[in-house]
Amino acid sequence: MKITNKLTRFIPAMIAAALLSFGASQATYAAKWDASMTPDEVEATLDKKFAEGHYSPKGADSCLMCHRKSEKVMDLFKGVHGAIDSSKSPMAGLQCESCHGPMGKHNKGGKEPMIDFGPTSSLSAEKQNSVCLSCHQDDKRMSWNGGHHDNADVACASCHSVHTAKDPVLSKSTEMEVCTSCHTKQKADMHKRSSHPMKWDQMVCSDCHNPHGSVSDADLVKPSVNETCYSCHAEKRGPKLWEHAPVTEDCVACHNPHGSVNEGMLKTRAPQLCQQCHSSAHSGQALFGNTAQGASVTDNAMTGGRSCLNCHNQIHGSNHPSGKLFQR
Repeated sequence: MKITNKLTRFIPAMIAAALLSFGASQATYAAKWDASMTPDEVEATLDKKFAEGHYSPKGADSCLMCHRKSEKVMDLFKGVHGAIDSSKSPMAGLQCESCHGPMGKHNKGGKEPMIDFGPTSSLSAEKQNSVCLSCHQDDKRMSWNGGHHDNADVACASCHSVHTAKDPVLSKSTEMEVCTSCHTKQKADMHKRSSHPMKWDQMVCSDCHNPHGSVSDADLVKPSVNETCYSCHAEKRGPKLWEHAPVTEDCVACHNPHGSVNEGMLKTRAPQLCQQCHSSAHSGQALFGNTAQGASVTDNAMTGGRSCLNCHNQIHGSNHPSGKLFQR
């Protein structure tokens, strides 16, 4: 199948200059491609390739002469990056070299370095990502620089699979698997007795977080924790006639949004959670809940059942004229 595009005969100077500025000419290539090359020789080779635009006139056809036997390579043509008929695909321009850089003499023995991606790449995550970000620039990625994943030196290729028909992280049924491969604590929390329906794929991480960064804490999709929560829990949104300070300040003051062993994803069971602030409530009595150390369900309304919430059941705020104590 002939996939060479006429555009491969033209070398956009801006692409060559941009890739050069990404720092692709790194001495780390030396050990991977040719141990006999000194760091200066590797750098000179790459600098010359990018500056002069030593791209193959046959594009991907040249690459496939060697790489067509690799299933991982050929799967590229099943996805959007390998779509020959799409003007937004790399295949419409410089094809494989759009991402991997000019071929030069790479096919003459395979010793001339090119850009590679993934955990075995010779490039740092920052330089790998700079290639991806040269095309993927939109409002969802405008805060990548300085975001949590950027600061942790996470490469785009650590989460995304380009050489595949369907990128797992872009599907609700497989996104959780990708995210929790690193975020193991959150994975444990979401399997606790009280949690958001993430384990059933009814919610995914990206419903609350922007993995490409945001101006909010924890890369949230909304300006604050509460605004993010209110996207679903609109009934908790104020203003209320009687407001509960920790509720209006930060939902995670009381809740663990990834899951908890306590009812309502509370960080600590009531009444201990309440007494972290209300230490003088009810004569300062230590309330241990329905345990051997405290009262049973039938003995004390302050500890049995839902404990404090037995009486103060409008804990997220009240609009009742007599609801100062969140009882109505």
